[in-house]
Amino acid sequence: MAEHNSLPEKEDVEESPTPSGRLQAASDSPTEGDLEQILEPSDKAAPGNSEYIKQSTLETVGTRPPVLTRTITGRSNASSRRDPGPPPDGGLLAWTQAVMAHLVIFSTWGYISSFGLFQSYYEAALGVPPSNISWVGSVQVFLLFFIGTFSGRALDAGFFHPVFISGVILQLLGVFMTSLATKYWQLFLAQGICNGIGGGLMFCPTMSLLSTYFLRNRSMAIGIAASGTATGGLVFPAIARQLLPRVGFSWTVRVMGFVMLAINSLTISLLRTRLSPRKTGPIVEWTAFKELTYSLYCLGMFLNFWGLYFAYYYVASFGRDIIGISSDDSMSLLLVMNGIGVLGRLVPGYFSDHTTGPLNMIIPFTFCSGIVLYAWSGVTTRSGLFAFAAFYGLISAGVQGMFPAALSSLTTDMKKAGVRMGMGFSIVSFACLTGPPLAGALIQYGEGRYLYAQMFAESTLVCGGLTLVAARIAKTGWNWKRRI
Repeated sequence: MAEHNSLPEKEDVEESPTPSGRLQAASDSPTEGDLEQILEPSDKAAPGNSEYIKQSTLETVGTRPPVLTRTITGRSNASSRRDPGPPPDGGLLAWTQAVMAHLVIFSTWGYISSFGLFQSYYEAALGVPPSNISWVGSVQVFLLFFIGTFSGRALDAGFFHPVFISGVILQLLGVFMTSLATKYWQLFLAQGICNGIGGGLMFCPTMSLLSTYFLRNRSMAIGIAASGTATGGLVFPAIARQLLPRVGFSWTVRVMGFVMLAINSLTISLLRTRLSPRKTGPIVEWTAFKELTYSLYCLGMFLNFWGLYFAYYYVASFGRDIIGISSDDSMSLLLVMNGIGVLGRLVPGYFSDHTTGPLNMIIPFTFCSGIVLYAWSGVTTRSGLFAFAAFYGLISAGVQGMFPAALSSLTTDMKKAGVRMGMGFSIVSFACLTGPPLAGALIQYGEGRYLYAQMFAESTLVCGGLTLVAARIAKTGWNWKRRI
């Protein structure tokens, strides 16, 4: 009896059944499943768990330390590579990303949205037809959007900072080379090609990164970022207005480049990725186009952007050629149009998050933009032109600001946010490439009159709005009260 009540000898322990139901010698290493059953819940949850688990398990099982060390460390690393959970939807880090994205848009889209002042200046200085000049701006926008498919996938794969820094270098190279250009082809290469590629490497990954930090407040966060177009559209024309008559074109553009350099130094330092890399996966997520809502949305936004930027490119030329305003007033038109766009990006984003949803919000803004463009054809006075610039800047900003917000809302797997948003941007890029030059050709066809180009831009926006309505019906049916 005394033998039965005494503790078993060491040999008995070495041959006792393991929790998995088999005999295990002391020299065998436990499997991952064995460890799960050997460790008690209190062991797993103990403070400083890594060392505590290793020590307690070694004492209990009596196996070799290097094996368990590798096992526990491997499990810990695998856990750290898992999805970090739902977006924080706020907090210092998340809102910092929104502010940094605002600065990225400031230096990319803010510079591009000011192309109207370059359009007017190049026409006068180079004597090149307006359709040819607009190719510089449209190629710039095309590349900024088109590169999105590749730069967005690079974000998903974990290469955000190398891609972003490459974009900054190319953008600054393009700006400073523009300051040295004296011929049309030089402007095309520097401002159109180089600056466009640089902006594309910066824009799409940043917007995709921002969408991973927010869910309920995503439209507001993207609205804050998108309003960088408006603030940049205020600052860059203001720089041109003050410096162009005093220091000339070259140093005016260089000052813009130094502003971008300062801003991008800050964004490189503070932008942070949140999700673990998705190393595998196609560059183009073709299965997305099997979703009717996604396909119709991309088509609708293609039609919208086909006519959306016509006014931004040509309002200054229209004012000078048709109304007869001064060059100073033509720059003021761009300031008004871009400045009021801050409200057009922030207010819709707020109400989209709290009431309607981004797709519901962008539809009425699209139709209203088309209606305001129709009204442009009746403008004959300076005051009427400034009123048009204010209304169109406000309404069209809602379309631009809600575009990435609605696009990201159609993606449920945030690890695919980069590639799916990039695909949408690439589709829209072809509209931005062909829209302004086509409008310029229509102006030439109309012998300097803008009516044909105005009707083209207005009609594409209305058609785009109808296509977005079809996308909404494909998603929710005829339930108009559903938030989406």
